[in-house]
Amino acid sequence: MDMDRRTALLAPLAAAILAALPAQAAPIPLSALSGYLNDLGTVQTDFTQVNADGSVATGKLYIQRPGRARFEYAPPDRSLVIAGAGSVGIFDAKSNQPPEQYPLAKTPLSLILAQKIDLGRAKMVVGHHEDGTSTRVKAQDPDHPEYGTIELVFTDKPVALRQWVITDDMGQQTTVILSELKTAGSLRSNLFDIAAEAERRGSR
Repeated sequence: MDMDRRTALLAPLAAAILAALPAQAAPIPLSALSGYLNDLGTVQTDFTQVNADGSVATGKLYIQRPGRARFEYAPPDRSLVIAGAGSVGIFDAKSNQPPEQYPLAKTPLSLILAQKIDLGRAKMVVGHHEDGTSTRVKAQDPDHPEYGTIELVFTDKPVALRQWVITDDMGQQTTVILSELKTAGSLRSNLFDIAAEAERRGSR
């Protein structure tokens, strides 16, 4: 059988196979995801963190948009990460030294803690697709892509943020898997106060 005849015979079969496959769902539109994130306000949830070295930690996350987040790691781990007042403070569980601090604006976390989130902004989103069970959006600071990326994972109906993957400026990845985000009402402002936490821990 020559190649042309074989191709003619197989073409209808290939078409039938493709027709039988379920249609790939469209990703949730960026406008809907931006609206969801902007409406989050003050929420809390349990989280599981998978670090670049494969180690796993759990804890509780508090978010108070804009600009504030607190990652409390489960005992006996006394590690803590606070975003507040434009900075991120990382408290080492094994040290009484002052926390390491970085400008929040220079971390991918700032993209979901911003005053106004617009995933449709030019060059912010560098990936947006449906993987069969969820919509995945990879975003970066359009003005400073060297700060790293954050990939947000959402499920639909209703829209819900399920996890994110931060890739830092060194290429190291940290995955944070979220339980259900619950409205937290009013949270104490000192939960997001890096200096107050340093004083409480006895570090200066």
